[in-house]
Amino acid sequence: MLMGDLDGDGRAELLLVQPDNRQDVRYIPHQVQCLTAYDLEGRLLWQTGNPDPGAGSQGSDYPAQIYDIDGDGALEVLCVMNDRFHILDGATGSIKRVHPLPDKEAHDCIIIANLSGKERASDIILKDRYHRLWALDNDFRLLWTHEGNVGHYPWVFDLDGDGRDEVMAGYDLLSADGKRLWSCHDLEDHADCLWVGDVNGDGEPELVIGGSVTVMYDRSGRELWRYEGSIESQHLALGRFRPELPGLQIAGLDRMVREDDGKGLKGKDALFLLDQSGQELWKEERTTDGWLTIAETVSNFRADAPDYILAYRRGGGVLPALYDGYMNTAVQFDTEGYAVHGDLLGTGTEQVVIYTPETAVIYGGEPLPLTAAHPGQPLPQPKRLYSSTLYPGGEVSLQ
Repeated sequence: MLMGDLDGDGRAELLLVQPDNRQDVRYIPHQVQCLTAYDLEGRLLWQTGNPDPGAGSQGSDYPAQIYDIDGDGALEVLCVMNDRFHILDGATGSIKRVHPLPDKEAHDCIIIANLSGKERASDIILKDRYHRLWALDNDFRLLWTHEGNVGHYPWVFDLDGDGRDEVMAGYDLLSADGKRLWSCHDLEDHADCLWVGDVNGDGEPELVIGGSVTVMYDRSGRELWRYEGSIESQHLALGRFRPELPGLQIAGLDRMVREDDGKGLKGKDALFLLDQSGQELWKEERTTDGWLTIAETVSNFRADAPDYILAYRRGGGVLPALYDGYMNTAVQFDTEGYAVHGDLLGTGTEQVVIYTPETAVIYGGEPLPLTAAHPGQPLPQPKRLYSSTLYPGGEVSLQ
């Protein structure tokens, strides 16, 4: 599920993305099979593509984003369908533009970046499953390519303040021109998630990488600390979960056990929390099986509330929940499923949507009517919502 104010009416719509029926996506990722847009009451707005009951699972990212790519003030839907890159009108789902892909496997995910130094991000980065990137401008002209250990979802951020994004592509930091600036040479496997923020309060952005370990670098590539108390750091989430502590805290998800019993993969995972120096504040002691948890940061669920850790897809009968910085359950959701979150109504607070193949349930920190706080004033589409991925990374404002 993606979220965005597709019709500009002042409240968000929900866009369901179905993958194609590729079953094995270990090496070649999904494309998009079908897109279906609903309003918050569940009314169907439009559908593009044909649903396939044999669609594949969430084994790789889905190449789809919601963003105003042409700068006309209205959101578009960007996706890869039928071996081509489509730009659709957000309000109607009609095709605005179609481009050929730079490579037949360039459809693992879509990253929107400002590589050209314009007033707003309008360049696009595509990638294959693990090895290559293609950077393209707004007219889909190839800017550069990169080969390396690019991980799941590269994160773009203007680290040096020159008005152009650098690209943290897995374990390589690339310039806006695709030049490798530095690399994490001693990290194993691949980067599962990437975060940027002023973690230690020095006024400069740091990069936190989750993969074989959780490690933090300054923007020049100097390692600041390394947390080795995890086996596989699958997800990270930066935030002010403990506002009384200096800097930011790093929530994470450790896949401690992963095994194949002949009937499928299973295992056990655990949430953890680190302080700004990478010291462990706590680690969950799971008593149930479940190794596919996704962890994210939810801000402003209630006015004046601290950041919470949203954890879902927990397995073992553990329902989705918001956890505070002490591992207390702040909010327990009563629906099992995947989750998205954002300011649906322009109220300045975030709501959480838990969805299944049959239903979507909207939860808020307080009772709210499903009406726009500012009718007719389009909601902005924040970077977090146009950087949707099954491997959530992100950034925390340096302000």
